[in-house]
Amino acid sequence: MDKHKLSHNIINVALPLVLGGGILYWMYRNFDFSTLMMVVTREMDWTWMLLSFPFGILAQMFRAWRWKQVLEPIGEKPRTSTSIYSIFISYAVSLIIPRIGEIARCGILKRYDGVSFPKAIGTVVTERAVDTLLMLMITAIALLAQMSVFGVFFDKTGTRMDTLLGTFSTTGWAVTALCALAAICLTYIILKRLSVHQKIKDTLKGIWQGVTSLRQVRNLPLFLFYSIGIWGCYFLHYYLTFFCFDFTKDLGLTCGLVTFVVGTIAVIVPTPNGAGPWHFAVKTMLVLYGLSDTNALYFVLIVHTVQTLLVVLLGIIGTIGVRKRNVINN
Repeated sequence: MDKHKLSHNIINVALPLVLGGGILYWMYRNFDFSTLMMVVTREMDWTWMLLSFPFGILAQMFRAWRWKQVLEPIGEKPRTSTSIYSIFISYAVSLIIPRIGEIARCGILKRYDGVSFPKAIGTVVTERAVDTLLMLMITAIALLAQMSVFGVFFDKTGTRMDTLLGTFSTTGWAVTALCALAAICLTYIILKRLSVHQKIKDTLKGIWQGVTSLRQVRNLPLFLFYSIGIWGCYFLHYYLTFFCFDFTKDLGLTCGLVTFVVGTIAVIVPTPNGAGPWHFAVKTMLVLYGLSDTNALYFVLIVHTVQTLLVVLLGIIGTIGVRKRNVINN
C-alpha cells in the first residue's frame, strides 16, 4: 500500500472518530463516571433492554428482505441468508468508516452470490430515497405533535434561522464546521469508490437499473410493509429502552417519538453509529422534557453503547455466516 493510500485510509477512519470523540468529550468532560456502574448494575431494568434487541435485529432483517425484493426484478437473485448477513456486516463496518457499509454490502453480494455491483448500488440509492421519504413523514408527525417542544429545542441548540448568527457559540460553529467537513469527505469517499470501475457506461447503466427497480417490484404492498416495518422496529428498539430506567419510563410515547426523530436526524453526521451528534441531540431533547442533565447523560451513554455492541455482535455473526456458506459452496 502506497503512502498516499495509507494516509487516505487513516483520515477516513480518524476523522469520524475525532469528530464523535470531540463531541462526547465536550458533553462528558465534567461527568462523574464512578456512578455509571451503579446505574447499570443496580438501577437499570435489563429486561426491557433485552426485549428491545429482537426489534433491532428484525429491523436489519426487514432491510435485507426488502433489498432482495428490489434486486429480483432486475435479474439479481441473491440468497436470503447472504442478504441478511451482508446487512449485518454493513452496519458493523460503518462503525469504522461511517456509511461505508452501503458499499460493503454490495461488495458482499457480488463476491458470494455474483450480484452486479452497479445494480446493487442503484437499489441502495432507491432504498435510501424511500427511507428519507418515510423519515420526513415521521418527522412531520412529530413536529405537528410537539411543535412547541421543537421550537425550544431549535432555540437552545442555536438552530433557529432568525437567531442563528447571534446564538452560535465558538464551539457550536466548530462542531458545525467539522460536521460539514465530514459530510464532504464522505461524499468524496463514495464517489471515489464508485470511480474505480473502468467501464463507466456499464456502471452508470447498472446504477440506473437499480435506481428504477422500484417500478418493477412485483409485490408493492410487501415492499411497503418491509419499509414501514424497518422504521417501526427502529423506533421500538429505541423506545423500549425508556422502561429500563425510573427517570425515563414515564416520559410517554410522544417523548419517545420526538427524541427518536432528533436522534435519527443527528446520525446523518458521519460518526461511528452517530456517536456524539446522537448523544447531544437526544440528551438536549430529554432535558426539555424534564430530565436532569445527569440522568439524560446516563440514558444516552448506556443506550447507545449497548445498542452499538449489538451491532458489533450481529456483524460478527454475519461475517461467520458468509464465510461458512462460502466454505460449504466450495
